Amino acid sequence: MPTERALHRLALALALATVGLIFAGGLVTSTESGLSVPDWPTTYGQNPFTFPISKWVGGIRFEHSHRLIASAVGLLTVVVAIAFARGEKRPWARRLAYLALAAVVAQGVLGGLTVLFLLPTAISVAHACLAQTFFCLAVTLAVVTSPRWRDAAPAGENPVRRAAAATVGVVFLQLLVGAVMRHTKAGLAIPDFPLAFGRLVPPIASFAVGIHFAHRVTALAVAAAAADCLVRSRRSGRADLKRIAAGLCALVAAQIALGALTVLSKKDVILTTAHVVTGALVLGTSLVLALASRRTSLVAARKASRTPAGALSLSGEPAWK
Repeated sequence: MPTERALHRLALALALATVGLIFAGGLVTSTESGLSVPDWPTTYGQNPFTFPISKWVGGIRFEHSHRLIASAVGLLTVVVAIAFARGEKRPWARRLAYLALAAVVAQGVLGGLTVLFLLPTAISVAHACLAQTFFCLAVTLAVVTSPRWRDAAPAGENPVRRAAAATVGVVFLQLLVGAVMRHTKAGLAIPDFPLAFGRLVPPIASFAVGIHFAHRVTALAVAAAAADCLVRSRRSGRADLKRIAAGLCALVAAQIALGALTVLSKKDVILTTAHVVTGALVLGTSLVLALASRRTSLVAARKASRTPAGALSLSGEPAWK
């Protein structure tokens, strides 16, 4: 029977592995290697797990590595789902693990369809967005199995809750717009930064320019939302929320800088991929803030209940219910 600590470590490993998978997927898109392996689920007609390393050349090494990492994440998700089924007492947490398993299966199918249908924009964007959704599920599992979550109690309304939840939505929207921009090859539709064709607002003469400019506008919305979370977290008086919000603002600043460098470097592969990964980290951090704002801090919970350390436990109902 898996222990609570084992469940947390498995969920945390899944979240970290998903970051690696997003990096690998970002490399595939950045190097335009999506069709370097033209068949699926095989690799040039061979078992992908026995495909000779000597043939990992050119774009094949990016696409094939991406598939192998995805398979490893899928296997880890199966292990997590089984572990939660056996050791997690909270029904809603078990359902989250099952949902993560369903999402990773769907993600694998979408990845295959992306190749078989020759990178259609709609499927490619859906594949990118489902990757972020799966990452959110993995992050949620890691948070709700942590000792800090289990030992705290549901929190009432506070200045951060709604702002953090709204930030998660804004960040996801921005990543959606970014995915459309990447998969329609509009990353350099506006070639200068911080201005756009030398203006604050460029002439929207094409879809490519429009989606690129929308990506920049939503980035500003994300920055404003993150700053609002930081201000509200300071008002809340909770040190844990202030730390998370400060980290979120730092990641947003890094993400904007990477976006600028991506344009100015004419889409350097490493910078572009780092931009994708940092976007996922911004989403994950905003989600952690939203979840943390729904629990009391451990110190406050102990003080309110006047119980010894370790005596507090989760009631069994999700905090957002």
